Amino acid sequence: MTDPLAPLLDLPGVDEAVAAAREAVDAVHGHPANRRGWPATAAEASVRASRASAALDGGAADIPATGEVTDPHLAGALRIGESIGPILAVWQRAPMQALARLHVLAAADLADDESLGRPRQARWISKRLDILAEIVAGGTSVPGPVLTAVVHGELLALSPFGTADGVVARAAARLTMIATGLDPKGLIVPEVFYLRRSDRYREAAAAFASGGDGLTEWLLFSCEAIEAGAREATSIAEAALPA
Repeated sequence: MTDPLAPLLDLPGVDEAVAAAREAVDAVHGHPANRRGWPATAAEASVRASRASAALDGGAADIPATGEVTDPHLAGALRIGESIGPILAVWQRAPMQALARLHVLAAADLADDESLGRPRQARWISKRLDILAEIVAGGTSVPGPVLTAVVHGELLALSPFGTADGVVARAAARLTMIATGLDPKGLIVPEVFYLRRSDRYREAAAAFASGGDGLTEWLLFSCEAIEAGAREATSIAEAALPA
């Protein structure tokens, strides 16, 4: 069978960007703090990712000193962060079930019970989600950075649920980085880069949705974000080293 994503590897600059992203992630995984202490650094990465993702959807970026999170966007993003492990296996074998679960967690305080976990009723959305699910569940062999970018960009373009779609899309991208072996320990934090470059993030996502040259723009931007996420992960690892 023909790999539907294989042509993306021929787009200008993509091979080089993918190689750079992989090299940056591998370096983080080899950091002394991540050889045995990675559960702690991964936990910090998850919190930073959740805060940035919530802020991109208009939520609060900071956890109150009391520890009681009342902002619905942040609460949802943090719930997802805590559930990535259990959802990972579902994502690999039944992506649509995993997406539904992600939305339930992300939008629990934003949407009514009847719409939680249920994509909007539009035939074109259902069709594209089915195609995406087939690709995620083994329908491609492209490198992790490419599949991550496609999952992320497609879910942003579809906005399948109508609420918390950005948080869901970024969580699905995070799952893809882990599932493909690009970032198996969940150390990378590209979400912080997306927040700091929010205008570029939205422009690149819109370019992906429009197709054509926009595909290249989004893929290169996504690889750049992974490299930046690796630098964020390095800062976490450095802070975890004994004084």
